[in-house]
Amino acid sequence: MGGISIWQLLIIALIIVLLFGTKKLRSLGGDLGSAVKGFKKAISDDEPAAKKDAEVDADFDQKKLTEQQQGEQAQKSQKDKEQA
Repeated sequence: MGGISIWQLLIIALIIVLLFGTKKLRSLGGDLGSAVKGFKKAISDDEPAAKKDAEVDADFDQKKLTEQQQGEQAQKSQKDKEQA
């Protein structure tokens, strides 16, 4: 009723090919494909950098917490020695 059938899509595609020609459509498709490939590469390049930054921050925080705990334990053991 209101939808586009396969025959209507084929007629539209044929008109587009006749208007622009196959060479222009091929170059347009190649340009579009390279743009999508470049976009995917840029996205994938950003993800490891973001993960690397997150790992460095997490490692730093973990080391800082571990050092604080060790420092607190050392202080407790010194106080214990002084009391004994």
